[in-house]
Amino acid sequence: MKKFFYLKTCDTCKRILSELDLPADIEQQNVKDKPISEDDLETLYQLTGSYESLFNRRSKLYREKGLHEQQLSETDYRNYILEHYTFLKRPILVINDQIFAGNSKKTVAAAKEALQ
Repeated sequence: MKKFFYLKTCDTCKRILSELDLPADIEQQNVKDKPISEDDLETLYQLTGSYESLFNRRSKLYREKGLHEQQLSETDYRNYILEHYTFLKRPILVINDQIFAGNSKKTVAAAKEALQ
């Protein structure tokens, strides 16, 4: 799989997208227009070994739903990610068997290196 999951209205995602200068063979998927499929999420899970690592704790809905006060299981993380695009950590770049999830400087730098 060669895919970039992002939110086109997110300034951080747009900045990282321009920084990465993705090759044409990497599919770009705006998760608001086309939510992540169960199959794609399963692929991401296989690469990370954890739905929690793919979960966005900065989402407004995370606090609004009171999830920060609950003990969530891996199944909960999976279901919330599938329920609403905002729960997917972003951006996520997948290059074959490598995954880069999130917007930390370290993650973006590693993604840039993998693309070269």
